[in-house]
Amino acid sequence: MLENIRNSFINYSENNAFYIENVFYKYSDVAQIASIIRNYIDNNVSPDEKLIGLTTYEFADIYTYSAIFGILFSGRGVVPINPDMPANRHKAIAELADLKTILSSVIDDKAVQLQKNTSTEIIDVSKLPTSELNLTIPTVSDADTVYVLFTSGSTGIPKGVPLSYKNFKAYFDGYFELGYEFTEDDKFLQTSDLTFDLSIMSFLAPILKGACCYTIPSKGVKFVNIFSMLEEHEITTALMVPSVLSYLRPYFDDIKLEKMRYSLFCGEALYLDLVKDWSRCIPNALIQNVYGPTEATIFCLAYNYDPSKADKKSSNGIVCIGKPMKHTNSIIVDENLNFVPHGEKGELCLAGGQLTSGYLKNEERNKSAFFEKEINGVIEKFYKTGDVAYLDEDNDFMFAGRKDYQIKIHGYRIELSEIEHFARELSGCSQVAAVAKKNGVDILEIHLFLENYIGDENTFKEDLKSKLPYYMIPEKIIVMQKFPLNVNGKIDRKELLNFT
Repeated sequence: MLENIRNSFINYSENNAFYIENVFYKYSDVAQIASIIRNYIDNNVSPDEKLIGLTTYEFADIYTYSAIFGILFSGRGVVPINPDMPANRHKAIAELADLKTILSSVIDDKAVQLQKNTSTEIIDVSKLPTSELNLTIPTVSDADTVYVLFTSGSTGIPKGVPLSYKNFKAYFDGYFELGYEFTEDDKFLQTSDLTFDLSIMSFLAPILKGACCYTIPSKGVKFVNIFSMLEEHEITTALMVPSVLSYLRPYFDDIKLEKMRYSLFCGEALYLDLVKDWSRCIPNALIQNVYGPTEATIFCLAYNYDPSKADKKSSNGIVCIGKPMKHTNSIIVDENLNFVPHGEKGELCLAGGQLTSGYLKNEERNKSAFFEKEINGVIEKFYKTGDVAYLDEDNDFMFAGRKDYQIKIHGYRIELSEIEHFARELSGCSQVAAVAKKNGVDILEIHLFLENYIGDENTFKEDLKSKLPYYMIPEKIIVMQKFPLNVNGKIDRKELLNFT
């Protein structure tokens, strides 16, 4: 991977690599800044420090992106840290990753507080002295870490997911076999926080092809800026969470992106009604629904949307997630980890070259999240995704919700995603969310949230009764002007519970 990045820096030196805050930066600019940072690390950071932290403000600048390459070319792994996260999370990340050094493109109050929270040294990479170009490839092994991404933990302690050179090699090998025909003329849109794994594909894939990565400007409303970037810069490739489409939907009649070639979605369930409307905005593009948890390196299953099979290739209004990529093995099991019959629902589990080795310093969670199973005479290590899925007649995987969205009320097993499906259909709202919460006498209730619903709530509830059994009817319906979103742009369901 590093050799391919170096080759891009050399072969495409005069091409634009990044567009950030209305400024283009060439590959030669990125290579020079990355070299300055790499040389500093080589000369000042102990070889024992295998991981280096990097502050990732919501809108990263060229020094932040270049620092990623500087860290990698120093032979270390990158640990992105959002300074807006709470102090206890900063402390946990630093301890789990054994961080001693954190790089930052700004030293503001947040960076100073981060330093106090983590007891680390913070280096302002924008102030480092100029030094010579240094694209020498360090000695790294397949097992060495490229990135450590931290996901939420049920105990409040984040889980560190190390992704290795082996994982990235498997990912990009499978990724470029999905049929994309990228060239150096492509324009990729980067909408995600750098602590979110989707951001990696959005800036690293164009770098590997000599193309340009366009980032969202910091001023203004993010979703309006996304619309503007797509249109004004004739973006050809965009990987986004489906929530972005929900917020763009009011503008669909005004959107015509004829230069868009690839429109990818990941991170949340992709709803069919949304895709049908979006497809009219991008008449020449392939729409692809991709799936994968952080533990399996960005994404590992993919489905090419086919409008002629749209209804057949959806479940509860959710678009199919397709087949596993080249180096991924996917199975569906029951609660005893036995295979379920074809077509029946179970937990989706993943194995293969993209799978992480396990969480940092968390043996208890490793034992519960990973297991070994013999497949065709070979014992493989699998990860339990917590997602419910089934295989259709084409052996494509169909997403059917989260295990933790599956609840029991009065002895009935309920899929919250099914309630959301009919709520979306009957309300006309792009964003709906069903959550379960215990009431004052410790009995579980369903609370349904609707974003910007303008109809009559009693009529809506009666309409729901025509679609769902009585035990699935929400106890409460809450209308909100705007749903809370987490840093990755997904609906923050935990935060919604505070509004019930």
